[in-house]
Amino acid sequence: MSLSRREFLQVLGAAAAAGFALDARTASQASSFYDLPRFGNVSLLHFTDCHAQLLPVHFREPNVNLGVAGSTNRPPHLVGEALLKHFRLRPGSREAHAFTHLDFARAAKTYGKLGGFAHLATLVKRLRAERSASLLLDGGDTWQGSATSLWTRGQDMIEAQKLLGVDIMTGHWEFTYGAARVKEVVARDFAGRVEFLAQNVETGDFGDPVFKPYTIRELAGVPVGVIGQAFPYTPIAHPRRFVAEWKFGIEEERLQRLASEIRGKGAQVVALLSHNGMDVDLKLASRVTGIDVVLGGHTHDGVPEPVVVSNAKGRTLVTNAGSHGKFLAVLDLDVRGGRISGHRYRLLPVFANLLPADPEMARLIEAQRAPYAEKLSEKLAMTETLLYRRGNFNGSLDQLILDALMEAKGAEIAFSPGFRWGATLLPGEAITLEQVMNQTAITYPRTTLAELTGSAIKTVLEDVCDNLFHPDPYYQQGGDMVRVGGMSYSCNPLEKIGRRIGDMRLRGRAMEADKTYKVASWAPVGEGENAGEPMWDVLSRYLRDRKVVKPRELNLPRLVGIKGNLGIA
Repeated sequence: MSLSRREFLQVLGAAAAAGFALDARTASQASSFYDLPRFGNVSLLHFTDCHAQLLPVHFREPNVNLGVAGSTNRPPHLVGEALLKHFRLRPGSREAHAFTHLDFARAAKTYGKLGGFAHLATLVKRLRAERSASLLLDGGDTWQGSATSLWTRGQDMIEAQKLLGVDIMTGHWEFTYGAARVKEVVARDFAGRVEFLAQNVETGDFGDPVFKPYTIRELAGVPVGVIGQAFPYTPIAHPRRFVAEWKFGIEEERLQRLASEIRGKGAQVVALLSHNGMDVDLKLASRVTGIDVVLGGHTHDGVPEPVVVSNAKGRTLVTNAGSHGKFLAVLDLDVRGGRISGHRYRLLPVFANLLPADPEMARLIEAQRAPYAEKLSEKLAMTETLLYRRGNFNGSLDQLILDALMEAKGAEIAFSPGFRWGATLLPGEAITLEQVMNQTAITYPRTTLAELTGSAIKTVLEDVCDNLFHPDPYYQQGGDMVRVGGMSYSCNPLEKIGRRIGDMRLRGRAMEADKTYKVASWAPVGEGENAGEPMWDVLSRYLRDRKVVKPRELNLPRLVGIKGNLGIA
Protein backbone atom coordinates (compact mmCIF):
# COMPACT_ATOMS: atom_id res chain seq x y z
CA MET A 1 0.00 0.00 0.00
CA SER A 2 1.18 3.53 -0.84
CA LEU A 3 -0.26 6.92 0.05
CA SER A 4 -0.60 9.76 -2.43
CA ARG A 5 -0.47 13.33 -1.16
CA ARG A 6 -4.29 13.51 -1.28
CA GLU A 7 -4.58 10.23 0.61
CA PHE A 8 -1.98 11.44 3.11
CA LEU A 9 -4.10 14.52 3.84
CA GLN A 10 -7.17 12.31 4.20
CA VAL A 11 -5.29 10.16 6.72
CA LEU A 12 -4.32 13.27 8.68
CA GLY A 13 -7.95 14.37 8.77
CA ALA A 14 -9.15 10.95 9.84
CA ALA A 15 -6.53 10.81 12.58
CA ALA A 16 -7.66 14.19 13.93
CA ALA A 17 -11.30 13.08 13.83
CA ALA A 18 -10.38 9.93 15.75
CA GLY A 19 -8.90 11.96 18.57
CA PHE A 20 -5.20 11.78 17.76
CA ALA A 21 -3.08 14.85 18.51
CA LEU A 22 -3.44 16.26 15.02
CA ASP A 23 -5.53 19.42 15.03
CA ALA A 24 -6.09 21.43 11.85
CA ARG A 25 -2.95 23.48 12.40
CA THR A 26 -0.84 20.39 13.04
CA ALA A 27 -2.26 18.66 9.98
CA SER A 28 -1.38 21.71 7.88
CA GLN A 29 2.15 21.75 9.32
CA ALA A 30 2.55 18.04 8.55
CA SER A 31 1.45 18.49 4.97
CA SER A 32 3.87 21.35 4.30
CA PHE A 33 6.76 19.90 6.33
CA TYR A 34 6.74 16.65 4.36
CA ASP A 35 5.83 18.13 1.01
CA LEU A 36 8.78 17.26 -1.24
CA PRO A 37 8.16 18.21 -4.85
CA ARG A 38 8.90 15.33 -7.15
CA PHE A 39 12.30 15.50 -8.83
CA GLY A 40 14.04 13.20 -11.26
CA ASN A 41 13.22 9.58 -12.02
CA VAL A 42 15.04 7.50 -9.36
CA SER A 43 14.69 7.80 -5.57
CA LEU A 44 16.65 6.21 -2.74
CA LEU A 45 15.08 6.29 0.73
CA HIS A 46 17.45 5.54 3.58
CA PHE A 47 17.35 5.10 7.36
CA THR A 48 19.98 3.64 9.65
CA ASP A 49 20.90 2.82 13.25
CA CYS A 50 17.33 2.70 14.56
CA HIS A 51 18.54 0.40 17.37
CA ALA A 52 15.29 -1.51 17.63
CA GLN A 53 13.18 1.48 18.63
CA LEU A 54 9.72 0.51 17.39
CA LEU A 55 8.09 3.35 19.36
CA PRO A 56 8.77 7.11 19.14
CA VAL A 57 11.57 8.38 21.38
CA HIS A 58 13.37 11.45 22.56
CA PHE A 59 17.03 11.35 21.51
CA ARG A 60 19.38 14.22 22.31
CA GLU A 61 22.09 14.94 19.75
CA PRO A 62 25.64 15.51 21.08
CA ASN A 63 27.08 18.71 22.46
CA VAL A 64 30.57 17.21 22.00
CA ASN A 65 31.56 15.59 18.70
CA LEU A 66 35.15 16.65 18.18
CA GLY A 67 36.83 16.46 14.82
CA VAL A 68 40.59 16.08 14.51
CA ALA A 69 43.08 16.53 11.67
CA GLY A 70 41.23 16.92 8.35
CA SER A 71 37.80 16.53 9.96
CA THR A 72 38.17 19.54 12.26
CA ASN A 73 35.28 22.01 11.99
CA ARG A 74 33.68 20.10 9.14
CA PRO A 75 30.56 17.92 9.02
CA PRO A 76 29.84 15.73 10.84
CA HIS A 77 31.91 17.39 13.59
CA LEU A 78 29.72 20.42 14.14
CA VAL A 79 27.36 20.74 17.10
CA GLY A 80 24.78 23.16 18.40
CA GLU A 81 24.84 26.67 17.00
CA ALA A 82 27.77 25.86 14.69
CA LEU A 83 25.69 23.15 13.01
CA LEU A 84 22.69 25.44 12.65
CA LYS A 85 24.82 28.16 11.09
CA HIS A 86 26.58 25.83 8.68
CA PHE A 87 23.35 24.28 7.40
CA ARG A 88 21.31 27.48 7.62
CA LEU A 89 18.75 26.10 10.07
CA ARG A 90 16.64 28.49 12.13
CA PRO A 91 17.27 28.43 15.91
CA GLY A 92 14.27 27.22 17.87
CA SER A 93 12.75 25.46 14.85
CA ARG A 94 11.67 21.86 14.52
CA GLU A 95 14.82 21.18 12.53
CA ALA A 96 16.98 22.78 15.22
CA HIS A 97 15.48 20.41 17.78
CA ALA A 98 15.94 17.35 15.57
CA PHE A 99 19.57 18.07 14.64
CA THR A 100 21.01 19.58 17.86
CA HIS A 101 21.07 19.32 21.64
CA LEU A 102 20.08 22.98 22.13
CA ASP A 103 17.51 23.66 24.88
CA PHE A 104 16.61 20.02 24.53
CA ALA A 105 14.13 19.45 27.36
CA ARG A 106 12.04 22.53 26.50
CA ALA A 107 12.10 21.85 22.77
CA ALA A 108 11.19 18.20 23.34
CA LYS A 109 8.02 19.26 25.15
CA THR A 110 7.18 21.61 22.29
CA TYR A 111 7.85 19.30 19.36
CA GLY A 112 7.34 15.87 20.90
CA LYS A 113 8.99 12.56 20.19
CA LEU A 114 10.53 11.43 16.92
CA GLY A 115 10.60 8.14 15.08
CA GLY A 116 8.55 5.05 15.73
CA PHE A 117 8.02 2.51 12.96
CA ALA A 118 4.28 3.19 12.66
CA HIS A 119 4.96 6.87 11.95
CA LEU A 120 7.92 6.05 9.74
CA ALA A 121 5.68 3.69 7.75
CA THR A 122 3.20 6.49 7.06
CA LEU A 123 5.98 8.71 5.73
CA VAL A 124 7.55 5.93 3.64
CA LYS A 125 4.20 5.13 2.03
CA ARG A 126 3.57 8.76 1.14
CA LEU A 127 7.01 9.31 -0.36
CA ARG A 128 6.97 6.08 -2.35
CA ALA A 129 3.51 6.89 -3.73
CA GLU A 130 4.79 10.24 -4.95
CA ARG A 131 7.81 8.68 -6.66
CA SER A 132 7.55 6.34 -9.60
CA ALA A 133 10.63 4.27 -8.77
CA SER A 134 12.32 3.95 -5.38
CA LEU A 135 14.32 1.70 -3.08
CA LEU A 136 14.14 1.64 0.73
CA LEU A 137 17.58 1.02 2.23
CA ASP A 138 18.33 0.09 5.86
CA GLY A 139 21.91 0.78 6.97
CA GLY A 140 21.92 -1.70 9.86
CA ASP A 141 21.95 -1.64 13.68
CA THR A 142 18.28 -2.49 13.40
CA TRP A 143 17.91 -5.70 15.42
CA GLN A 144 19.61 -4.49 18.63
CA GLY A 145 18.86 -1.88 21.28
CA SER A 146 15.65 -2.86 23.08
CA ALA A 147 14.36 -5.54 25.41
CA THR A 148 12.01 -7.02 22.84
CA SER A 149 14.71 -7.22 20.19
CA LEU A 150 17.03 -8.97 22.65
CA TRP A 151 14.40 -11.38 23.91
CA THR A 152 13.20 -12.26 20.39
CA ARG A 153 16.73 -12.30 18.91
CA GLY A 154 15.76 -9.49 16.60
CA GLN A 155 12.55 -11.07 15.31
CA ASP A 156 10.34 -8.12 16.28
CA MET A 157 12.47 -5.83 14.12
CA ILE A 158 12.71 -8.33 11.28
CA GLU A 159 8.93 -8.44 11.05
CA ALA A 160 8.79 -4.63 11.14
CA GLN A 161 11.41 -4.37 8.38
CA LYS A 162 9.43 -6.67 6.13
CA LEU A 163 6.18 -4.77 6.69
CA LEU A 164 7.92 -1.43 6.18
CA GLY A 165 9.07 -2.62 2.78
CA VAL A 166 12.85 -2.58 3.25
CA ASP A 167 14.49 -3.65 0.01
CA ILE A 168 18.16 -3.84 1.00
CA MET A 169 20.15 -3.76 4.25
CA THR A 170 23.64 -4.25 5.65
CA GLY A 171 24.70 -4.91 9.23
CA HIS A 172 26.71 -4.35 12.40
CA TRP A 173 25.05 -5.07 15.76
CA GLU A 174 23.04 -7.76 13.97
CA PHE A 175 26.18 -9.89 14.11
CA THR A 176 26.13 -9.94 17.93
CA TYR A 177 23.34 -12.50 17.73
CA GLY A 178 25.91 -14.79 16.15
CA ALA A 179 26.75 -15.88 12.63
CA ALA A 180 24.18 -18.68 12.59
CA ARG A 181 21.31 -16.35 13.52
CA VAL A 182 22.19 -13.82 10.81
CA LYS A 183 22.48 -16.53 8.18
CA GLU A 184 19.15 -18.01 9.32
CA VAL A 185 17.34 -14.68 8.92
CA VAL A 186 18.86 -14.02 5.52
CA ALA A 187 17.90 -17.48 4.24
CA ARG A 188 14.47 -17.77 5.88
CA ASP A 189 12.91 -14.39 6.72
CA PHE A 190 14.49 -12.24 4.03
CA ALA A 191 14.39 -14.72 1.14
CA GLY A 192 12.75 -13.05 -1.86
CA ARG A 193 12.03 -9.88 0.12
CA VAL A 194 15.10 -8.18 1.60
CA GLU A 195 18.65 -8.43 0.26
CA PHE A 196 21.37 -8.47 2.92
CA LEU A 197 24.52 -7.09 1.29
CA ALA A 198 28.09 -7.00 2.64
CA GLN A 199 31.04 -6.97 0.27
CA ASN A 200 33.53 -6.82 3.14
CA VAL A 201 32.71 -10.03 5.02
CA GLU A 202 34.46 -13.26 4.01
CA THR A 203 35.31 -16.64 5.49
CA GLY A 204 38.50 -16.73 7.51
CA ASP A 205 39.86 -19.85 5.84
CA PHE A 206 39.53 -19.44 2.07
CA GLY A 207 38.26 -15.87 1.82
CA ASP A 208 34.94 -16.84 0.30
CA PRO A 209 32.17 -14.22 0.39
CA VAL A 210 29.68 -14.75 3.19
CA PHE A 211 26.98 -12.47 1.79
CA LYS A 212 26.01 -11.17 -1.61
CA PRO A 213 28.25 -8.12 -2.20
CA TYR A 214 25.94 -6.08 -4.41
CA THR A 215 22.70 -6.01 -6.35
CA ILE A 216 21.52 -4.26 -9.49
CA ARG A 217 17.89 -3.15 -9.57
CA GLU A 218 16.11 -1.51 -12.47
CA LEU A 219 14.13 1.58 -11.48
CA ALA A 220 12.06 3.30 -14.18
CA GLY A 221 14.33 1.71 -16.75
CA VAL A 222 17.50 2.88 -14.96
CA PRO A 223 19.92 0.16 -13.71
CA VAL A 224 20.87 1.04 -10.13
CA GLY A 225 23.69 -0.77 -8.37
CA VAL A 226 23.85 -0.98 -4.56
CA ILE A 227 26.91 -2.33 -2.73
CA GLY A 228 26.71 -3.34 0.93
CA GLN A 229 29.42 -2.39 3.44
CA ALA A 230 29.03 -3.93 6.93
CA PHE A 231 30.84 -2.47 9.95
CA PRO A 232 34.47 -3.35 9.17
CA TYR A 233 35.62 -3.71 12.78
CA THR A 234 32.89 -6.00 14.11
CA PRO A 235 35.28 -8.64 15.58
CA ILE A 236 37.25 -5.91 17.38
CA ALA A 237 34.33 -3.94 18.79
CA HIS A 238 32.48 -7.07 20.00
CA PRO A 239 33.41 -10.55 21.27
CA ARG A 240 35.13 -12.45 18.49
CA ARG A 241 33.12 -15.59 19.25
CA PHE A 242 30.02 -14.20 17.55
CA VAL A 243 31.70 -14.30 14.13
CA ALA A 244 34.66 -16.57 14.84
CA GLU A 245 34.93 -17.93 11.31
CA TRP A 246 34.40 -14.64 9.46
CA LYS A 247 36.80 -11.89 8.52
CA PHE A 248 35.81 -8.21 8.27
CA GLY A 249 37.61 -5.16 6.88
CA ILE A 250 37.21 -1.98 4.86
CA GLU A 251 38.36 -3.82 1.71
CA GLU A 252 38.95 -0.70 -0.34
CA GLU A 253 40.55 -2.47 -3.31
CA ARG A 254 37.72 -5.00 -3.55
CA LEU A 255 35.20 -2.17 -3.37
CA GLN A 256 36.89 -0.46 -6.30
CA ARG A 257 36.76 -3.67 -8.33
CA LEU A 258 33.08 -4.11 -7.56
CA ALA A 259 32.21 -0.52 -8.44
CA SER A 260 33.96 -0.96 -11.79
CA GLU A 261 32.29 -4.33 -12.33
CA ILE A 262 28.85 -2.89 -11.69
CA ARG A 263 29.51 -0.03 -14.09
CA GLY A 264 30.63 -2.60 -16.63
CA LYS A 265 27.27 -4.34 -16.28
CA GLY A 266 25.49 -1.15 -17.26
CA ALA A 267 24.60 0.45 -13.93
CA GLN A 268 23.91 4.16 -14.38
CA VAL A 269 23.78 4.80 -10.63
CA VAL A 270 26.05 3.16 -8.03
CA ALA A 271 25.33 3.58 -4.30
CA LEU A 272 27.27 2.28 -1.31
CA LEU A 273 25.05 1.33 1.64
CA SER A 274 27.64 1.75 4.35
CA HIS A 275 28.05 1.12 8.06
CA ASN A 276 31.60 2.47 8.16
CA GLY A 277 30.96 5.71 10.03
CA MET A 278 31.02 9.07 8.29
CA ASP A 279 34.72 9.91 8.66
CA VAL A 280 35.65 6.57 7.11
CA ASP A 281 33.13 7.11 4.31
CA LEU A 282 34.57 10.54 3.53
CA LYS A 283 38.06 9.09 3.14
CA LEU A 284 36.78 6.11 1.17
CA ALA A 285 34.89 8.38 -1.24
CA SER A 286 38.09 10.32 -1.96
CA ARG A 287 39.94 7.13 -2.94
CA VAL A 288 37.37 4.87 -4.63
CA THR A 289 35.92 6.02 -7.96
CA GLY A 290 32.68 5.15 -9.69
CA ILE A 291 30.42 5.46 -6.63
CA ASP A 292 27.79 8.19 -6.94
CA VAL A 293 26.58 8.27 -3.34
CA VAL A 294 27.47 6.79 0.03
CA LEU A 295 24.43 6.28 2.24
CA GLY A 296 26.15 6.03 5.59
CA GLY A 297 25.56 5.01 9.18
CA HIS A 298 27.25 3.78 12.39
CA THR A 299 28.30 7.15 13.85
CA HIS A 300 24.69 8.34 14.29
CA ASP A 301 25.45 11.64 12.61
CA GLY A 302 22.33 13.45 11.46
CA VAL A 303 23.81 15.52 8.64
CA PRO A 304 21.20 17.67 6.85
CA GLU A 305 23.03 17.87 3.51
CA PRO A 306 25.42 15.57 1.63
CA VAL A 307 29.14 16.29 1.67
CA VAL A 308 30.49 16.38 -1.89
CA VAL A 309 33.83 14.56 -2.12
CA SER A 310 36.11 14.80 -5.15
CA ASN A 311 38.15 11.83 -6.34
CA ALA A 312 40.28 10.87 -9.35
CA LYS A 313 37.34 10.37 -11.70
CA GLY A 314 34.57 12.56 -10.39
CA ARG A 315 32.56 13.32 -7.27
CA THR A 316 30.71 11.30 -4.65
CA LEU A 317 27.91 12.44 -2.33
CA VAL A 318 28.47 11.27 1.26
CA THR A 319 25.51 11.23 3.65
CA ASN A 320 24.73 10.02 7.16
CA ALA A 321 21.12 9.60 8.29
CA GLY A 322 21.20 9.85 12.09
CA SER A 323 19.78 7.20 14.40
CA HIS A 324 16.91 5.83 16.49
CA GLY A 325 14.38 6.19 13.69
CA LYS A 326 14.55 9.99 13.97
CA PHE A 327 15.23 10.56 10.28
CA LEU A 328 14.38 9.32 6.82
CA ALA A 329 16.73 10.39 4.04
CA VAL A 330 15.30 11.05 0.58
CA LEU A 331 17.69 11.22 -2.37
CA ASP A 332 15.97 12.03 -5.67
CA LEU A 333 18.14 11.56 -8.76
CA ASP A 334 17.58 12.80 -12.29
CA VAL A 335 19.28 10.21 -14.50
CA ARG A 336 19.57 11.08 -18.18
CA GLY A 337 21.77 9.75 -20.95
CA GLY A 338 23.28 7.13 -18.68
CA ARG A 339 24.41 9.53 -15.96
CA ILE A 340 23.12 11.59 -13.05
CA SER A 341 22.35 15.10 -14.24
CA GLY A 342 21.00 16.42 -10.92
CA HIS A 343 19.94 15.49 -7.41
CA ARG A 344 17.81 16.67 -4.48
CA TYR A 345 18.43 15.48 -0.91
CA ARG A 346 16.43 15.93 2.28
CA LEU A 347 17.03 14.36 5.66
CA LEU A 348 13.50 14.41 7.05
CA PRO A 349 12.96 14.33 10.83
CA VAL A 350 10.16 11.86 11.62
CA PHE A 351 8.01 13.86 14.05
CA ALA A 352 5.49 11.50 15.60
CA ASN A 353 2.98 14.29 16.27
CA LEU A 354 2.98 15.28 12.59
CA LEU A 355 2.58 11.78 11.18
CA PRO A 356 -0.35 9.56 12.14
CA ALA A 357 0.54 5.98 12.98
CA ASP A 358 0.11 3.53 10.12
CA PRO A 359 -2.61 1.16 11.38
CA GLU A 360 -1.08 -2.04 10.02
CA MET A 361 2.36 -1.28 11.47
CA ALA A 362 0.79 -0.20 14.77
CA ARG A 363 -0.97 -3.57 15.04
CA LEU A 364 2.26 -5.44 14.33
CA ILE A 365 4.15 -3.45 16.98
CA GLU A 366 1.43 -4.05 19.55
CA ALA A 367 1.47 -7.78 18.82
CA GLN A 368 5.25 -7.99 19.10
CA ARG A 369 5.29 -6.13 22.41
CA ALA A 370 2.22 -7.71 24.01
CA PRO A 371 3.96 -10.71 25.66
CA TYR A 372 6.38 -8.38 27.43
CA ALA A 373 4.29 -5.24 28.01
CA GLU A 374 3.60 -5.76 31.71
CA LYS A 375 7.22 -6.55 32.54
CA LEU A 376 8.53 -3.61 30.53
CA SER A 377 6.18 -1.11 32.18
CA GLU A 378 7.56 -1.70 35.71
CA LYS A 379 8.37 1.72 37.17
CA LEU A 380 11.79 1.68 38.84
CA ALA A 381 12.30 5.35 39.66
CA MET A 382 11.59 8.89 38.50
CA THR A 383 14.14 11.31 37.13
CA GLU A 384 14.35 14.97 38.09
CA THR A 385 17.00 15.62 35.46
CA LEU A 386 17.58 15.10 31.73
CA LEU A 387 19.09 11.67 31.15
CA TYR A 388 21.00 11.21 27.89
CA ARG A 389 23.95 9.30 26.49
CA ARG A 390 25.19 10.59 23.12
CA GLY A 391 28.50 12.50 22.92
CA ASN A 392 32.25 11.91 22.91
CA PHE A 393 32.36 11.72 26.72
CA ASN A 394 30.08 10.93 29.68
CA GLY A 395 26.38 11.71 29.38
CA SER A 396 24.06 11.77 32.37
CA LEU A 397 22.79 8.23 31.66
CA ASP A 398 26.37 7.00 31.44
CA GLN A 399 27.04 8.63 34.80
CA LEU A 400 24.07 6.79 36.29
CA ILE A 401 25.41 3.47 35.00
CA LEU A 402 28.91 4.21 36.34
CA ASP A 403 27.62 5.15 39.78
CA ALA A 404 25.52 1.97 39.91
CA LEU A 405 28.54 -0.13 38.91
CA MET A 406 30.85 1.36 41.52
CA GLU A 407 28.30 0.85 44.29
CA ALA A 408 27.39 -2.71 43.28
CA LYS A 409 30.99 -3.84 42.86
CA GLY A 410 32.60 -1.87 45.66
CA ALA A 411 34.94 -0.36 43.09
CA GLU A 412 36.96 2.85 43.16
CA ILE A 413 36.72 3.31 39.40
CA ALA A 414 34.23 2.25 36.74
CA PHE A 415 34.31 1.98 32.96
CA SER A 416 31.27 1.84 30.68
CA PRO A 417 31.43 1.42 26.88
CA GLY A 418 31.06 4.51 24.71
CA PHE A 419 27.82 3.28 23.16
CA ARG A 420 26.00 5.88 21.07
CA TRP A 421 22.56 4.27 21.37
CA GLY A 422 19.95 4.68 24.10
CA ALA A 423 16.89 6.94 24.26
CA THR A 424 16.76 10.18 26.25
CA LEU A 425 14.49 10.73 29.28
CA LEU A 426 13.05 14.15 30.16
CA PRO A 427 12.87 15.59 33.69
CA GLY A 428 9.76 14.25 35.41
CA GLU A 429 9.63 11.01 33.41
CA ALA A 430 9.34 7.60 34.98
CA ILE A 431 12.30 5.28 34.48
CA THR A 432 10.82 1.92 33.58
CA LEU A 433 12.48 -1.42 33.01
CA GLU A 434 12.03 -0.75 29.31
CA GLN A 435 14.10 2.43 29.59
CA VAL A 436 16.84 0.52 31.41
CA MET A 437 16.88 -2.12 28.70
CA ASN A 438 17.10 0.59 26.03
CA GLN A 439 20.50 1.44 27.53
CA THR A 440 21.79 -2.08 28.22
CA ALA A 441 20.16 -4.64 25.88
CA ILE A 442 23.11 -6.50 24.40
CA THR A 443 24.09 -10.17 24.12
CA TYR A 444 27.17 -9.74 26.33
CA PRO A 445 25.81 -7.65 29.25
CA ARG A 446 27.82 -9.08 32.13
CA THR A 447 29.48 -6.90 34.75
CA THR A 448 33.06 -7.41 35.86
CA LEU A 449 35.44 -6.41 38.65
CA ALA A 450 39.18 -6.35 38.05
CA GLU A 451 42.31 -5.12 39.76
CA LEU A 452 44.30 -2.93 37.38
CA THR A 453 47.46 -0.94 37.88
CA GLY A 454 47.52 2.75 37.16
CA SER A 455 49.67 1.97 34.13
CA ALA A 456 47.12 -0.53 32.80
CA ILE A 457 44.30 1.97 33.30
CA LYS A 458 46.20 4.57 31.28
CA THR A 459 46.76 2.01 28.52
CA VAL A 460 43.03 1.28 28.34
CA LEU A 461 42.17 4.98 28.11
CA GLU A 462 44.87 5.63 25.52
CA ASP A 463 43.72 2.72 23.33
CA VAL A 464 40.06 3.75 23.32
CA CYS A 465 40.97 7.39 22.81
CA ASP A 466 43.04 6.43 19.77
CA ASN A 467 40.08 4.56 18.31
CA LEU A 468 38.12 7.81 18.53
CA PHE A 469 40.71 10.49 17.70
CA HIS A 470 43.23 8.82 15.40
CA PRO A 471 43.94 11.31 12.60
CA ASP A 472 43.48 8.57 9.98
CA PRO A 473 39.76 7.62 9.88
CA TYR A 474 40.61 4.07 8.83
CA TYR A 475 41.98 3.52 12.35
CA GLN A 476 38.87 4.83 14.12
CA GLN A 477 37.49 1.48 15.19
CA GLY A 478 34.96 1.97 17.95
CA GLY A 479 32.24 4.14 19.45
CA ASP A 480 32.73 7.22 21.59
CA MET A 481 35.24 7.45 24.45
CA VAL A 482 34.88 4.92 27.24
CA ARG A 483 32.84 6.44 30.05
CA VAL A 484 34.84 6.81 33.25
CA GLY A 485 33.64 7.04 36.84
CA GLY A 486 35.51 7.66 40.07
CA MET A 487 38.74 9.06 38.66
CA SER A 488 39.56 12.24 36.78
CA TYR A 489 41.93 12.73 33.86
CA SER A 490 42.93 15.13 31.11
CA CYS A 491 42.66 14.43 27.40
CA ASN A 492 44.36 16.07 24.44
CA PRO A 493 42.68 14.65 21.30
CA LEU A 494 45.35 16.16 19.05
CA GLU A 495 48.26 14.25 20.58
CA LYS A 496 49.52 10.83 19.48
CA ILE A 497 48.68 7.58 21.23
CA GLY A 498 50.45 7.31 24.56
CA ARG A 499 50.36 11.09 25.07
CA ARG A 500 46.65 11.94 24.96
CA ILE A 501 45.79 10.94 28.54
CA GLY A 502 47.30 12.69 31.55
CA ASP A 503 46.78 13.99 35.09
CA MET A 504 45.01 10.82 36.27
CA ARG A 505 43.68 11.34 39.78
CA LEU A 506 41.57 9.43 42.29
CA ARG A 507 39.89 11.49 45.02
CA GLY A 508 42.19 14.36 44.10
CA ARG A 509 45.42 12.41 44.48
CA ALA A 510 47.67 11.49 41.56
CA MET A 511 47.32 7.84 40.56
CA GLU A 512 50.45 5.71 40.70
CA ALA A 513 51.58 3.61 37.75
CA ASP A 514 52.38 0.52 39.86
CA LYS A 515 49.53 0.78 42.35
CA THR A 516 46.51 -1.54 41.95
CA TYR A 517 42.96 -0.16 41.76
CA LYS A 518 39.55 -1.87 41.78
CA VAL A 519 37.82 -1.23 38.45
CA ALA A 520 34.24 -2.23 37.64
CA SER A 521 32.99 -2.47 34.06
CA TRP A 522 30.50 -4.29 31.85
CA ALA A 523 30.13 -5.69 28.32
CA PRO A 524 33.45 -7.59 28.32
CA VAL A 525 34.81 -8.15 24.80
CA GLY A 526 37.61 -10.52 25.81
CA GLU A 527 37.05 -14.23 26.16
CA GLY A 528 36.98 -15.86 29.57
CA GLU A 529 36.69 -12.67 31.62
CA ASN A 530 35.26 -13.16 35.11
CA ALA A 531 31.72 -11.92 34.51
CA GLY A 532 28.94 -11.26 37.02
CA GLU A 533 25.27 -10.32 36.76
CA PRO A 534 23.91 -8.43 33.72
CA MET A 535 24.15 -4.67 33.72
CA TRP A 536 20.39 -4.27 33.54
CA ASP A 537 20.02 -6.07 36.88
CA VAL A 538 22.64 -3.82 38.51
CA LEU A 539 21.06 -0.63 37.19
CA SER A 540 17.48 -1.72 37.97
CA ARG A 541 18.37 -2.51 41.59
CA TYR A 542 20.19 0.81 41.95
CA LEU A 543 17.14 2.70 40.69
CA ARG A 544 14.65 0.77 42.85
CA ASP A 545 16.70 1.60 45.92
CA ARG A 546 16.80 5.32 45.15
CA LYS A 547 13.36 5.87 43.62
CA VAL A 548 14.39 9.38 42.48
CA VAL A 549 17.31 10.34 40.22
CA LYS A 550 18.56 13.80 41.04
CA PRO A 551 20.97 15.89 38.96
CA ARG A 552 24.53 14.71 39.31
CA GLU A 553 27.85 16.12 38.20
CA LEU A 554 29.27 14.53 35.07
CA ASN A 555 32.73 13.07 35.39
CA LEU A 556 34.19 14.72 32.29
CA PRO A 557 37.87 14.90 31.36
CA ARG A 558 39.74 18.18 31.28
CA LEU A 559 40.14 18.75 27.55
CA VAL A 560 43.35 20.23 26.19
CA GLY A 561 44.17 21.66 22.77
CA ILE A 562 40.63 22.09 21.44
CA LYS A 563 40.32 25.88 21.37
CA GLY A 564 38.31 26.92 18.33
CA ASN A 565 36.98 23.41 17.71
CA LEU A 566 33.33 23.66 16.58
CA GLY A 567 32.67 20.10 17.71
CA ILE A 568 32.12 21.25 21.30
CA ALA A 569 29.41 23.62 22.45
